[in-house]
Amino acid sequence: MNISMPVTLKMGELMSDEDFFQFCQMNDTLEFERDAHGNIILMSPTGAFASNFNSRVLGNLFVWNEKSRLGESFDSSTGFTLPNGAVRSPDASWIKHEKWNLQLNKIIR
Repeated sequence: MNISMPVTLKMGELMSDEDFFQFCQMNDTLEFERDAHGNIILMSPTGAFASNFNSRVLGNLFVWNEKSRLGESFDSSTGFTLPNGAVRSPDASWIKHEKWNLQLNKIIR
């Protein structure tokens, strides 16, 4: 049986942000994203070419950030909540210190 990836599970608004986080933690061997409509997207593993390319991008981003010390870098296992409510996990990402510290202050309060 062939299953076309990624698979989208129609969820609507059945899960809060906290429920989705707990769901991801309980299924930590799988990679999930969530779209703006609350649907869960099961992400497929990347192939060797894409994985190699992504590791080079992340490696270069990390080295640049270590030298510049302008922000924080993250790998593909980090989920970011976007303004439309979607939760996405980019292959590599970077955030300025000012924005990162602002987000930390919101979380700590």
